Amino acid sequence: MKIDKELLTILNSYKMAKGKNQYVVPIQDGWGVRSEKSERLTVKTRTKAESVKIATIIAKNQQSELTILKSDGKIQNKNSFGNDPCPPKDKK
Repeated sequence: MKIDKELLTILNSYKMAKGKNQYVVPIQDGWGVRSEKSERLTVKTRTKAESVKIATIIAKNQQSELTILKSDGKIQNKNSFGNDPCPPKDKK
């Protein structure tokens, strides 16, 4: 997977308001990244892996949560990049 260096530079410098959760969602011709409560996509990609990588960068910058959906729209995975007020009790 190769993401355009210019896009990565823009995403890394794009500091957004904290708490804007990100979603990786299936779309008709690939995958997209969108913010919580937004119908408009932030980014469209051909592959899910590209969308996950971009959404991870955005979620880290926002210190928010990332939700990755399966192609059927169900939740596949969630990652929190913020200060979790209720961290898991089990230690890895």
